[in-house]
Amino acid sequence: LRTDLGGDPTFRELLGRVREGTLGAYEHQEVPFERLVAELQPERSLSHAPLFQVMFVLQNADRSGSGLAGLRTEGVSAEVETTRIDLALTAVPHEGGVGGALEYSTDLFDRSTVRRMLGHLERVLEQVAADGDVRLSRLDLLSAEERGLVVEEWNRTAAEYPADRCIHELFEARAARTPNATAIRFAGAALTYATLDHAANRLANHLRRRGVGPETRVGICLERGSELVVAILAVLKAGGAWVPLDPAYPAERLAFMLADSGASLLLTRLPLPVGLQPQAAAVVCLDADRERIEAESGEAPATGVVPGNLAYVIYTSGSTGRPKGVLVPHRGLANVARGHARDLGVEAGDRVLQFASPSFDASVFEMVMALAAGATLVLGTRETLAPGPDLVRLLHDEKVTVATLPPSALAVLPPAELPALRTLMTAGEACPAELVERWAPERRFFNLYGPTEATIWSATAACAPGGGRPPIGRPTANTRAYVLDARGAPVPVGVPGELYVGGAGVTRGYAGRPGLTAEKFVPDPFGGETGARLYRTGDRVRWSPRGELEFLGRVDAQVKVRGFRIEPGEIEGVLRRSEGVADCVVVARDDVPGEKRLVAYVVGDGEAGVLREHLLRELPEYMVPSAFVFLEMLPLTPNGKLDRKALPAPDFAPAKERYVAPRTPTEEVLAGIWAETLRRERVGVTESFFDLGGHSLLATLMVARVQQVFGVEVSLRAIFDEPTVAELAGRVDAALEVMDAELAQVDPDEMAQMLALLHEPTDA
Repeated sequence: LRTDLGGDPTFRELLGRVREGTLGAYEHQEVPFERLVAELQPERSLSHAPLFQVMFVLQNADRSGSGLAGLRTEGVSAEVETTRIDLALTAVPHEGGVGGALEYSTDLFDRSTVRRMLGHLERVLEQVAADGDVRLSRLDLLSAEERGLVVEEWNRTAAEYPADRCIHELFEARAARTPNATAIRFAGAALTYATLDHAANRLANHLRRRGVGPETRVGICLERGSELVVAILAVLKAGGAWVPLDPAYPAERLAFMLADSGASLLLTRLPLPVGLQPQAAAVVCLDADRERIEAESGEAPATGVVPGNLAYVIYTSGSTGRPKGVLVPHRGLANVARGHARDLGVEAGDRVLQFASPSFDASVFEMVMALAAGATLVLGTRETLAPGPDLVRLLHDEKVTVATLPPSALAVLPPAELPALRTLMTAGEACPAELVERWAPERRFFNLYGPTEATIWSATAACAPGGGRPPIGRPTANTRAYVLDARGAPVPVGVPGELYVGGAGVTRGYAGRPGLTAEKFVPDPFGGETGARLYRTGDRVRWSPRGELEFLGRVDAQVKVRGFRIEPGEIEGVLRRSEGVADCVVVARDDVPGEKRLVAYVVGDGEAGVLREHLLRELPEYMVPSAFVFLEMLPLTPNGKLDRKALPAPDFAPAKERYVAPRTPTEEVLAGIWAETLRRERVGVTESFFDLGGHSLLATLMVARVQQVFGVEVSLRAIFDEPTVAELAGRVDAALEVMDAELAQVDPDEMAQMLALLHEPTDA
């Protein structure tokens, strides 16, 4: 029996609805159970009853036995060893009131959970007995003790941190203490803390001459490397805030971010990246302006910047079709640098991998945690950081001890080959228990959670083998977490609600979006600080009995795919601007367990290749769907909403009539690599990598494998431009011809010496 709770009825109105529904059901109580099963065709499973799993029984029949002449009767209780359904509440009226029992499946519930449920029921009954006209939304399930637990006790996270210092000042203090320690390793070279500090000071003084000061926003468009870290520190030392601009992003996206952020200056190299021909922003080129920069003083400039000033503006996917910039002040970064390093055990002498893209705030975490703790930050190129042999080689050769990697990257790395790695953190997507079992026995393993709007991480969970699927953990230092219902009230332990985050890490909001900022950043009624705000994460979570947060999903359409936070609405907005697209929807599907993929459902005339190219002109590669499914119309529910369950699964199976066998040795090898990467029996040379289910991470793995086998460099972009074996084979053959020509020019005697060196024993 189902009860309509719509419209926030009073308890008395709810009783009327229950009475009406029950009387209606009694009219059909003679229908055989077998006929119901035949009509409804429910899922059949040995794990639960087919039609219902929860039952309420009012046992109000006369059980006195007074009608049995000459006999004396008395009640006898019986122990229940098994249960037929998941949950059964029995109520028995008696002279003193109502008694009863709650029977439950011990496979699903433990005793403490059931006791809490009974306590909540008792609270509801007390309130409706006092006022039968109370609305359901006003019923409070929490006792004073449980409220104190979820609001106060589990949020006692106060810890000392340098709240009066900016993040670059923490770095400067570390450089003064250990000037000769290695701060950065990149491409076989090292920078000491003193060298890094002086280089950043010279650039900072140059930026000051160009007008950079507190609240000035500076776009940084540089490839990964030591130069990028120098640039970031220089902007902070000059008092400004940096805006990361990934050179690999499409030109239109870079231009939008530069303009939307309000950056008055662009820091880059020649030639200027395509699309970054700024109108309002001045340009500083690290190569063209090198002499002027190196002539500046190596002393840090005085800026007057304070912890409340802006540190960086970082862009995340936006549901309106455009990315949105998050305004992050110094205060939260100082808490990350000290509190997180302490909790995770990062210290001087560690080697911390900088894995995340500079366009994501996880990269900020890696950088500030390492440099504030006196550790070494290990950098790599896009190619060496691709999950696979190159990344394993980098981790091994650089003896990396601390790394933060998404589960999709961890899944393809071998724990046994990385003995130096002692602290491992994973974030960005749900972490399966299997990864903990593989990685945790020999090292410390943490599952991290946090939205950009709360300064990187908001919760951590220390994971150990045998613990099942990891939770997202407890609030980090100086962070508070509240699980609230639709009216903003705390919910009990085990009850789902939306996660709100407060504390030192809550950022200012969104650049140029006052309406969205007001919607997502709300007054904090629990913290007691004047003007304090909570960030509404949009994540559905619940408290576990141990005081840990468990992730359940989203309250909106936002998804996480391979660690990337994606608003499908942004992809849909770009798709609708493509010619011939009448309507569309983008969803994340996991038809293959452990491989979540974006799929676009399109109404209109179009081709997958054309739409993919259109998206790549405006969106980064990780936001381009792996598959395009063309429909005559989107499926709708009876009330006119999109019926997501009715969207068909994409067919990644290659069509037999399209199969073309490899025709050259290069095509044959490449087809084998593609089949291995895509987990297929065979791949034709004219079939698109993406039509077969490929995505940016698989493309990265495939590129690494191609480079390993052929010894030639193939860019990730090449897979998007030439997504078939035949097209890529032409590029590989051309590169091999260039290599052969270069080898032909080498003197035979020099070649003999080179070969001899390769065979000499060495300790390197």
